[in-house]
Amino acid sequence: MGLFVRKSIDILLSEAEESEKGLKKTLTSWSLVALGIGAIIGAGLFSITGVAAASYAGPGIMISFVIAAVGCAFAGLCYAEFASMIPVAGSAYTYSYATMGEFIAWIIGWDLVLEYAVGAATVASSWSGYLNRLFSSFGVALPQQLIMTPFDVGSDGVTHGILNLPAVFIVIVMSLVLIKGTSESALVNTIIVILKVAIVLVFILVGIKYVKPENLHPLIPENEGSFGKFGWTGVIRAAAVVFFAYIGFDAVSTAAQETKNPKRAMPMGIMGSLLVCTILYIIFAYVMVGVAHYTEFGAGSSSDHLAPVATAIEHMGTADANGVIIPAYPWLNNTIIIAILLGYASVILVMLLGQSRVFYSMSTDGLLPKFFSIIHPKFRTPSRSNIFFMIFVSIFAAFIPGRVVGEMTSIGTLFAFILVCIGVMILRKSNPDAPRAFKTPLVPLVPVLGVIVCFGMMAFLPLDTWIRLIVWMLIGFDIYLWYSIRHSNLSSGLPDTAVQGNKIVGICGLALSVLLIVIAFVHHNISGGADAVLFYFSIIFSVVHALLYLSRVIKKQS
Repeated sequence: MGLFVRKSIDILLSEAEESEKGLKKTLTSWSLVALGIGAIIGAGLFSITGVAAASYAGPGIMISFVIAAVGCAFAGLCYAEFASMIPVAGSAYTYSYATMGEFIAWIIGWDLVLEYAVGAATVASSWSGYLNRLFSSFGVALPQQLIMTPFDVGSDGVTHGILNLPAVFIVIVMSLVLIKGTSESALVNTIIVILKVAIVLVFILVGIKYVKPENLHPLIPENEGSFGKFGWTGVIRAAAVVFFAYIGFDAVSTAAQETKNPKRAMPMGIMGSLLVCTILYIIFAYVMVGVAHYTEFGAGSSSDHLAPVATAIEHMGTADANGVIIPAYPWLNNTIIIAILLGYASVILVMLLGQSRVFYSMSTDGLLPKFFSIIHPKFRTPSRSNIFFMIFVSIFAAFIPGRVVGEMTSIGTLFAFILVCIGVMILRKSNPDAPRAFKTPLVPLVPVLGVIVCFGMMAFLPLDTWIRLIVWMLIGFDIYLWYSIRHSNLSSGLPDTAVQGNKIVGICGLALSVLLIVIAFVHHNISGGADAVLFYFSIIFSVVHALLYLSRVIKKQS
């Protein structure tokens, strides 16, 4: 069996029952719904929406949210079935281990770092942008160099930052809260969610009367001559870009092992949070692009681009004789920004929770060092894993622009959803009689549609995002060959596992290396050579790995 040895459902359930030595069961159905809403609301509404509207879809961003929601609904139904029958920490990683084997589980587990850890960095970057807006409203100017990454451009079109210090600050604070305990974290999150939803409703009710029909026309701006730059291709690309905003419902599934009644609570938490947030997304987007023209969200510095709601708030009012808009509710501006800052904190908390639990599961399976599964004796949380990702996410948030990490999160999320949809179909064939508290309807139609919609959105993402995904996956292959094969609890003792592993991973790595070269050349030609650094890095990286994996394949065959 080797790399494709599967972890039986019986083993997974027995692990979940070892609560005395494992994670503490404290979460209820409503806690999970709040947990999901805490992750979903914020990332999409408050950050990447403006970038997607200004760069890709215009007012058509509302349609983009509908498209993304359809993909989420298909994947969410599959997640709900898995979570109800395999209530163990680890999300899509654990589900893949039970259905498609260890190697696929490793791939998805490594990919989930893009979904959770890098997603937390995206939100932290936007948190910094809103904090800057709040200070500016009080006449305090934060140093540009300390709120921007070295790759960001200031409002003057020239200024570059040193590091995004506020983003680092919020990641550290939320990591410390998470270390303290899941129940405490859930309580903090629930309070923030209540406040955040209330402010979202206030924004909609107040702002809807300032919606200008001319800002919504045309609903889908005419394509500007390049793929994904407005038109229908832009709407679909925007759907893929904002897709990461929906990852909250699958973050819920990572807390299955800490849930009191997971078979009932998991489906309710996943689908309930998805339904509530999808409705709010569409209405909120309508108000946002209605009160301000979509081009306004691409103006100003790079940090301003990730604070689109602040821009919309400034347009809620009437114009004076000089055409300057006077906000009708000055008190509302800072109130909403403060609520957004609190809301972002809960999003970061849930993402960091999901990431640490995925690595906890991978570590207990032997695929990662035991460091990640050590439970704190007092708090009963994977505190060392929390500290590790506090440092990792802080580095990303400090030095990588929010747009880049946001698109990386989207492609990682879509890839994870595709594997979950495939996993449901496999498990229906391999284990049809397994108890299921919730069953995905219309199988295989729903999972197949989930695969089609999610892959379709992946295909519309920019090519540089694909380059970063492949580079990330090749790094994951390296770790799997160097460490995971030798330490896996299930496959390390099987005969010829190392030989089989080197051959299979070598072939996959070689194929990915060749694909990286092809995509790098295509992207380089399309961009007209503007991506020189990324291009040469990709070529060198892919050639080195191609030679490495080719030598492994030839060696094992001989």
